[in-house]
Formats: sequence, C-alpha cells, structure tokens
Amino acid sequence: MRRRKQPILDPKDAGVDMTPMLDIVFILLIFFIVTTSFVKEKGFLVEHLKNNKASSTPSNNIMIHLDANNIIYFNGKSVDIERLPARVEYFIANNPTENILFRPHENTNYQKVVEVLDELKQFSHLKINIGINSQ
Repeated sequence: MRRRKQPILDPKDAGVDMTPMLDIVFILLIFFIVTTSFVKEKGFLVEHLKNNKASSTPSNNIMIHLDANNIIYFNGKSVDIERLPARVEYFIANNPTENILFRPHENTNYQKVVEVLDELKQFSHLKINIGINSQ
C-alpha cells in the first residue's frame, strides 16, 4: 500500500473555534446572575445641615448629650437611660416640639449610642438630629 500524501494546510486558515468558549462564558454569566442575592440594607437616612449658625432665640428643642464617659444628659441634666423616655414625654407635654438633637461624643461607645437611639425610637413623630460633639 502506498501512502497518500497529506494535504498541506495553509497557516492562514488555521484558527481556534470560539463557540464553545462563548457558551461557557454565557453559562457562567447566567450562574452568577441567578446566585446573586439582592438584599436591601435597613438603616436610617442621614441629612446634613446646611446652616450651622447658632440662633440667639431660645428653642424648645430637646437636647440629649452623651459624653465620653457614657453619661447621658437631657437638656444639661444627667439622666439614666431607663428614665430618658419619661423625661422626653414630660418635656413634650409641657413644651411642644418637633426636634430632638442628639449629640454623642466622638469617643463614646457605639453600643451606648445605639441604646439611646433605641429609647428614642418610640417617638417616631419627632425628628431626631444627630451631631458629633468633640468637646
């Protein structure tokens, strides 16, 4: 038997078939789209004040200060965290207001800040403003 001559292939005609690779890329894309979970994080909206000028007129706003030693002050007087909602209710009964200004110290414990905000959460009709106190 005689050997047949193999046809000589032109190097310009040589190439790689990209179809299987594209199929795999699309399958991976579909896999990642399906397995991705879209979770909406819960939190609260923080609005920055545009005007930081102090007014000369006394306001009826509630001022809650949390110092670096985790001591809570309600309008300048020390108060226990359990008594804070009662103080706020008493103040609202005598002085109609719409705002609570909460100023935690920058070095305070975040857990204490969350505890105070949890106590204030029941007053949903009031606007809670949070400002950092560095003094």
